[in-house]
Amino acid sequence: METIKSRREFEQVFSAGRRYGSPLVRLCVFRDPSAKGRVAFVAAKRLGNAVFRNRCKRVLREAARACELPCAGADVIMFATRATHDAHPASVAVDLDRLLTKARVR
Repeated sequence: METIKSRREFEQVFSAGRRYGSPLVRLCVFRDPSAKGRVAFVAAKRLGNAVFRNRCKRVLREAARACELPCAGADVIMFATRATHDAHPASVAVDLDRLLTKARVR
């Protein structure tokens, strides 16, 4: 799974991308036919300590695998919410799939 790493790439997705949200996960999607299809996982410090944030990112990664991300033609940044920590990866995957369909990535 190829990830978005540099600050410039994050800023490109933030400035040109569209945002979608649900109680379990928030997305920022930049659709571009020439995009490689990369993904990033973000858990803000305000969510809690490092253990809490790492658990949230593990749940997001598992949900992304279940939804077969990354998809060619779209760069996706996934943001954890407080509810992500206690959620099962399958339920996050259902929300993620719904948001990806809404964003026309699928």
